[in-house]
Amino acid sequence: MTGAMRYVDEYRDGELARHLSGKIAKEVHAGRQYRFMEFCGGHTHAIFRYGIADLLPPEVKLIHGPGCPVCVLPVGRIDSAIELAKNPRVILATYADMMRVPGSHFASLIGARAEGADVRMVYSAADALNIARENPDREVVFFAIGFETTTPPTALAIRQAKRDRLSNFSVFCNHVLTPPALRGILDVPDVLLDGVIGPSHVSAVIGTGPYEFVAREYGKPVVIAGFEPLDVMQAVLMLVRQVNSANATIENEYSRAVGVEGNRKAQALMEEVFELRESFEWRGLGWMPYSARKIKPEHAEFDAEARFGVSHHTVPDHKACECGDILRGVKSPKDCKVFGKACTPDNPIGSCMVSSEGACAAYFSYGRYKAA
Repeated sequence: MTGAMRYVDEYRDGELARHLSGKIAKEVHAGRQYRFMEFCGGHTHAIFRYGIADLLPPEVKLIHGPGCPVCVLPVGRIDSAIELAKNPRVILATYADMMRVPGSHFASLIGARAEGADVRMVYSAADALNIARENPDREVVFFAIGFETTTPPTALAIRQAKRDRLSNFSVFCNHVLTPPALRGILDVPDVLLDGVIGPSHVSAVIGTGPYEFVAREYGKPVVIAGFEPLDVMQAVLMLVRQVNSANATIENEYSRAVGVEGNRKAQALMEEVFELRESFEWRGLGWMPYSARKIKPEHAEFDAEARFGVSHHTVPDHKACECGDILRGVKSPKDCKVFGKACTPDNPIGSCMVSSEGACAAYFSYGRYKAA
């Protein structure tokens, strides 16, 4: 392929990056700290992969947020998935990242599979549907996780299962919501933020409106940004300008993909199949009201929690793991005593080292030597 790839190459231009770096350096006020949280783990990996932090002046500090769906799932929910997988009637289908996340006593789905459980890696909810069609004599449970980006495909799979009368398909639903997580972070007294780099793919679904409370109630600006390096740097510049002008609004750097209203069809599909849970436990943030989705009663036959009597129990994180504090933005991976030592991608102690969007995985892959 020749020529620039639209919306990719032009957002990785080194000369433009240096130009943006100079503009940011000129606009920051000496002696003032600018603390911006990149909510999404995709941004964290972009920051380390492309060395964005090295291009920012020392006054600008980037803080990692809880926008990693694998990372925020608490130990108790992992344990429940492992118990489902151990049921000899069940085929548990899940995304690759979930296979190695430690539950209690370092148990995991990949460990359960090694002991004989039928755990299968899938790329989508549609893959799990196909497994159910191919195995009519088995119960197929899709371990569904993710923010608003992956929720519509799960809803679509449930709707399709109902139309096809797939009685052997169900969903262990762990879909969570971005705005309540932001509220939870802003309510943490130890986290002092001046602004937020908002998620891109989530915002393409929900639009920019759900973030307005951050500016209105907390007086903090939010800039929605794409995942490319120049997207992130432009978002930082926009946040610096808002802070300097004592302004707090919602701006959209990622206008090529995100609109004010988002994807209305995807939103309608979510509302058709799911409703809000009164409360849901997050790793690092604890129990938060109306922060996750569950399957509506009219689709209860596809709810694995109801079908198999799954009961949630709170389990503390491993004592050596600082993942909870990292997800809250209170600590950095380099503050964890086991980071890069006892805890590595090959031998993870916490979920932040497992996920492709985890902050510890980003530090280990791109920044561990500098951090050390």
